[in-house]
Amino acid sequence: MSFADLGLSDKVLQAVTAAGYTEPTPIQAQAIPHVLARRDVLGIAQTGTGKTAAFTLPMLTMLESGRARARMPRTLILEPTRELAAQVEENFERYGTNHKLNVALIIGGVSFADQDAKLTRGTDVLIATPGRLLDHFERGKLLLTGVELLVIDEADRMLDMGFIPDIERIVKMVPFTRQTLFFSATMPPEIERLADMFLSNPQRVEVSRPASAATTIEQRLVATGAEGHEKRKVLRQLIRAADELQNGIIFCNRKRDVAQLQKSLANHGFNAAALHGDMDQRARMAALDGFRSGEVPLLVASDVAARGLDIPAVSHVFNFDVPHHPEDYVHRIGRTGRAGRSGHAFTLASRSDERSLSAIESLIGQPIAWLDGDLASLPEASEDESEPRRRRGARRGAKGSSDRSSSDRGSPERGPERDGARAEGARSEGRGRSGRRAGGERTRSEEPRREAEPRREAEPVAPVREPRRANEPRGRNEPRGRHRDEDDDTPVGLGSHVPAFLLKPTAPRKSKD
Repeated sequence: MSFADLGLSDKVLQAVTAAGYTEPTPIQAQAIPHVLARRDVLGIAQTGTGKTAAFTLPMLTMLESGRARARMPRTLILEPTRELAAQVEENFERYGTNHKLNVALIIGGVSFADQDAKLTRGTDVLIATPGRLLDHFERGKLLLTGVELLVIDEADRMLDMGFIPDIERIVKMVPFTRQTLFFSATMPPEIERLADMFLSNPQRVEVSRPASAATTIEQRLVATGAEGHEKRKVLRQLIRAADELQNGIIFCNRKRDVAQLQKSLANHGFNAAALHGDMDQRARMAALDGFRSGEVPLLVASDVAARGLDIPAVSHVFNFDVPHHPEDYVHRIGRTGRAGRSGHAFTLASRSDERSLSAIESLIGQPIAWLDGDLASLPEASEDESEPRRRRGARRGAKGSSDRSSSDRGSPERGPERDGARAEGARSEGRGRSGRRAGGERTRSEEPRREAEPRREAEPVAPVREPRRANEPRGRNEPRGRHRDEDDDTPVGLGSHVPAFLLKPTAPRKSKD
């Protein structure tokens, strides 16, 4: 089947041929005829199968007749993120070269005045994120009563980001007689409920099992410890050893980890850019454009880059963190292996990720092979993860030692005589105290159990003090609040001495009567 068999207009077919496409993908071949027939469509397909063109191409054909009016868009496309919205705009620019249509992009991080000017001129296609769209509507700059076609793209991502209340509010603003296209990569029960609410007798188009991974992606799990520095080291080894690595996306669960990992990679000589939701729009687009053009081969990103971004030539995906939701795993690895290409996906996992890995394998319906051993090959946490803490504790203990003399603190360098005397004194003093070194650090060979050592008679730790007399002043180094034994005759309080003012008789209080 070719695009000419789908009922598209000649202008659209010319643009598709100029873009180098000859055959439609399964989702395009099944969805486009129903869209042109003015039916509601529920499209389910794994990421990277061409869902964007499945509604872009028939919309261009349908918009060839009619004209736009000021502040009343003819069609509305809702996207969860700014990057996806900008990508849909690029599709209209690519396939709409033979059309004279006004396309407006309404997203956050851009001036309200520029967007308002586009709405005033009249808009055939309005591409928006829910939050900024409602901002324009509440300001009275936008009317949705003229919308003929509504597209809700990446509906499951809308659910994850909490946009469903905004979507329900927007759907109530558009006419009831509209045509609705509902696309999603996964179909949890909540999305099924929304589809029943928004669609009227829809045509269900499902070209793959929900939440399935592409067969062109080679998936591997990599066992690593939970410590951040160790995971970063393993990631660097994977990047250096990866075969045919052209570029790669590294996913983290948290935004602060994205910035930290990007800085770490840059310090080790890797050319990497960061992309997360807290960045301003210009920085986000600059990072994405640099990655698309090949100027930056590595992109460290949060899940803002996991849904729907069309970067066809991504060779590798690295999951620095195992995603909390198994559906996110499908979207992350779907950035590679697109359009029939082969891809590679590596996921770094620790012992704490066993439950998440089980949920992912249950969702995709297949086990994921391990690279160089599974979690059982990891060393014990006491040997693997406690050593860095021990070293940090030793440094803090050496820095904050209270038994260092003032002369040591005052002199920047210690002579060999003082070092030798200190070491000899430490050896003679601490041989029976759990085998410590002179500097306070315990070696592995000097850590036998205490039960194996011969018992020694306890030596007194301090000389026996004579009880202090009543009028004797307290010594400078004598601690306050010593434990009082039963045979201790040390006076309590003032002892036998009573001040004179306490011996004066007190006058009786006069009654008010």
